[in-house]
Amino acid sequence: MSYIIEGRTGPWEIVVGLEVHAQVISNSKLFSGAATAFGAEPNSQVSFVDAAFPGMLPVLNREAVAQAVRTGLGLNAHINMVSRFDRKNYFYADLPSGYQISQYEHPIVGAGTIEITLADGSTRQIGVTRLHLEQDAGKSLHDQHPTKSYIDLNRAGVALMEIVSEPDIRSPEEAGAYVRELRLIMLYLRTCDGNMEEGSLRADVNVSVRKHGESYRTRCEIKNVNSVRFVMQAIEVEALRQIEIWEAGGTVQQETRLFDPNRGETRSMRSKEDAHDYRYFPDPDLLPLVLDEAWVDGMKSALIELPAMKRARYKTELGLSNYEAWTIVDDPEKAATFEALLMTGLEAKFCANAVLGVISRKVNEESITFGLIPTIHGGSFFSNLTEIMRAQVTNAISANSVSAIIMSTPLDAPISQVRAMIKEREQVSDTSAIEAAVDAMLAANAAKVEDYRAGNVKLFGFFVGQVMKAMAGKGNPGLVNEVLKARLG
Repeated sequence: MSYIIEGRTGPWEIVVGLEVHAQVISNSKLFSGAATAFGAEPNSQVSFVDAAFPGMLPVLNREAVAQAVRTGLGLNAHINMVSRFDRKNYFYADLPSGYQISQYEHPIVGAGTIEITLADGSTRQIGVTRLHLEQDAGKSLHDQHPTKSYIDLNRAGVALMEIVSEPDIRSPEEAGAYVRELRLIMLYLRTCDGNMEEGSLRADVNVSVRKHGESYRTRCEIKNVNSVRFVMQAIEVEALRQIEIWEAGGTVQQETRLFDPNRGETRSMRSKEDAHDYRYFPDPDLLPLVLDEAWVDGMKSALIELPAMKRARYKTELGLSNYEAWTIVDDPEKAATFEALLMTGLEAKFCANAVLGVISRKVNEESITFGLIPTIHGGSFFSNLTEIMRAQVTNAISANSVSAIIMSTPLDAPISQVRAMIKEREQVSDTSAIEAAVDAMLAANAAKVEDYRAGNVKLFGFFVGQVMKAMAGKGNPGLVNEVLKARLG
């Protein structure tokens, strides 16, 4: 559904296309063996190739190619068996060679689709134009010296996937849903870590506006937006700016702009270049990339269950609610924990409640990730967790006791300690013991018993609480209620 903004001259429709730059998970750069770790000392991860020393030749990283193909398969996209690398020529201080090795007319991945789901439950298909591989530029630092700019080339040559959408997005909400779903697909595929704060994922946002039924008007590109929230805000701000220009009788100029979240505005950076301005031509140092069909088919057959499929299965086969399915699938490690619990034979709803409740609280309290739970990394916590959760079913301990045990159990606690804690909290289901506790409590509260029998039925909760207190919380609540009702007549 289109997102309509009312201007002085009537309604306007937003048109958005996104170019998402995703850093490939790889130990080395696209065309050199230099490391890619985040946070290294400036210029400590730079090879002669990255620094563009004369005579240095690029050598293509096979793993980066594989990661691009996996991502393309995850986007239901066409994989091009033959692609080509081009030189994109432009000057910038942190681009030592004066050109970027990229792909233009012959990308490694062609057209695909991403299905997004909006807040009202409706879905939309957003087209993907292409995915191409390219090397990143370095980083200019303008705040380290009053009169000079510093250059850090650690990022220079890092492998990027640029994923270009069709101009199918019609609202800030759709743009946010698209980026979130794309990020999640890559997290599941482990092709990009999705860390927008560290620059592993950033978006160039192309925005234009038009009247209903019109063809596209001039667009502006907002560069390097590094959060989903800022993507949505930038679209809103830029659309309003363009509407104001058109309604004043002006013309929107095609240009590259920068979003300032502190001021809530976009600012002009430079006029927008077209492809011919970059003087693309095939890189003479790199042969065309020819993929083996059997290799691609092997990756396709090994493709894991992706977020949309997993959500659908959780709802249709396991009976989870829409909220439970979305919240569990939103983190691959959380979903892995849920699946591992299912493997123990525990009921799906029970596992979902545990993952979204007390296990999530434990993860937050310990400042760990779900990946540290032994579904992935081994250790004692997961076996302890299963023992505790089974106790609720087999030993009839309360949900509150389950929470208390999990929250107070160290990650590396021996199973004997866990079993002792379960034993302490095991419910008493011995009817004679419960009857004795009820009789003692009623005798000690004779006046309140008379009030209850005179019609003050709210006292029943007080009686239950007193019995449970006397039994240190270990009385079976169902039996306590039964015995009390019988005794009170």
